[in-house]
Amino acid sequence: MKRLATLLVVGVAAIAVAIALMTYPANQDAEFPGYMEADLVLVGSEQGGRVATLSVEEGDHVKQGDPVFVLESEEQDASVAAAKSRVQEAEARLADVKAEVQRPGEIEVLEASLAQAQAMLQQANNNLDRARALFDKGWITKAQLDDAVAQHDRDQAAVGEAEKRITAAKLPGRSDMIDAAAANAEAARHALIEAEKNLGKRSVVAPANGTVEEVYFRPGEVVKEGQAVVALLPPRNLKVRFFVAEPVRASLQVDQSISLSCDGCPPDLHAKISFIARDAEFTPPVIFSREQREKLVFLVEARPDGAATELTAGQPITVNLGPHQQMVRR
Repeated sequence: MKRLATLLVVGVAAIAVAIALMTYPANQDAEFPGYMEADLVLVGSEQGGRVATLSVEEGDHVKQGDPVFVLESEEQDASVAAAKSRVQEAEARLADVKAEVQRPGEIEVLEASLAQAQAMLQQANNNLDRARALFDKGWITKAQLDDAVAQHDRDQAAVGEAEKRITAAKLPGRSDMIDAAAANAEAARHALIEAEKNLGKRSVVAPANGTVEEVYFRPGEVVKEGQAVVALLPPRNLKVRFFVAEPVRASLQVDQSISLSCDGCPPDLHAKISFIARDAEFTPPVIFSREQREKLVFLVEARPDGAATELTAGQPITVNLGPHQQMVRR
């Protein structure tokens, strides 16, 4: 409703300006009726949802980055929590693949088995040496010597097996398994970043310094993706609009300083011309007489400076171009 009221005020002001231009008498101060207009910044969210909190009210001054509103985000919070769990799981799996196949305690057991096998091999070596000496003296049979040799070979093979078990236990996973686990962990981290971004989009901040002109939605109301919740007016987005006759337009230039006045406004208000229309506001005949040229009007816009930036949209304004600019009588 307020936005509609603002548009009606601006429309009435424009009609009043047009009427004034047709009837405004000539004067030596080159004064032109005009009005203030604003280019509002509509602040919305990239996502839709229900408004949870609203941090501003109409008329509030905000700075860039200040919180404006927050949308409900239970689903996004859950997505972030799930993504964090997947990252932890993937990183744990990667660490497990890179680690030794056996745990330190299990490797210690294998090393103890190796020590036992080495001790038995040493005993078998001693028994074999004695058996050979006794066989040479003829005190034992060939079968007894063969038993000592076989026992030595068995113990020697046991030592080799124990050493290989320890070597295998200390090996990491295969390179292809490590690469797959690393890729899975990286994908999980990217999914977490995306989930956090989506959650961050639920909290909207002011894109620039300015004044809150209107609030369109309140907490509890549902908004669509990209739909404006708040209208923000940055100081540089306020402008003065007025119309001049064709002969006056030729003498104006961009960045030219002009004076402003209005009812109840402080004195010494200024603005700089930022735009001068090339076309008239209506389609005239192809050939113009002097009288027809004097009735053509052109839109001019100016950016307020200093205290003039505090004026409001739709406010009627009188523009003074200075005594050197003469108003053309119609």
